[in-house]
Amino acid sequence: MTEHRPGSWPVKQPVDLDEIEHQAVDELYVQRQQEKALHEMCLDSVRHDLEQQPTGASAQAKARIWCAQILALAEDVAAAKRKAA
Repeated sequence: MTEHRPGSWPVKQPVDLDEIEHQAVDELYVQRQQEKALHEMCLDSVRHDLEQQPTGASAQAKARIWCAQILALAEDVAAAKRKAA
């Protein structure tokens, strides 16, 4: 078995981190921060909606609804990506 899989060790062509330009590092940092901010905004939106519920049981019920809706969205996106591929 000589076939390499992604993430397997040892890598065939290691990346020399010293060769990465500072501009590229800055762009990656900004991109990561944007992705993190989007993630935080989405979770804060869900948290806000859950905090609006009058009881703990209704907050849990609402969380189950959120989970079902997110899974339905994921199924739609996955189906669209499979169709596009």
